[in-house]
Amino acid sequence: MSVSRRREQRLLDTHEAELVARSHRPDLSAADDAQISELIRLLRERRDRARDVSRRQRREVRGKAAPSGARPASDNSGTREKAALLAAAVKRVSKERERRRSTTASHARRALSMKRAAGDPAANRPMSRTSSRGMHPVADDTRAPSGALNEEGQEIARRRGGGPR
Repeated sequence: MSVSRRREQRLLDTHEAELVARSHRPDLSAADDAQISELIRLLRERRDRARDVSRRQRREVRGKAAPSGARPASDNSGTREKAALLAAAVKRVSKERERRRSTTASHARRALSMKRAAGDPAANRPMSRTSSRGMHPVADDTRAPSGALNEEGQEIARRRGGGPR
């Protein structure tokens, strides 16, 4: 059974009414995941407190507990309704969080199946950059051939140095 916002305002205090208002659709869809988790935590705290007060009032009405206030409770229907409103708000927000989580998971599963269907991208690539014969030596014309500097290159250094060492 849905409860009007006017009835919510009558049953809840200002902070609780603000929390429950954030659990309704336009505000709920605009919130990010961290805000939703925080909202669930706050709503659960308020719901648990209202449930505990309702249970204490019920025990007072039955005569099993001593009155905690100035006068004993005569009814717990308002507190019970308040706990039900907060429980409905927790349920709404939890459902939205689960919807987001399942949507994210379904997108991830879909992406994984598409990746697997595409196959291994490395299957058609060659094992190395050069195929069949491997690396090829490239001659460097700017350098002297191997061994040519052993004797001829030393002659210039000997002249400069003033003879054998």
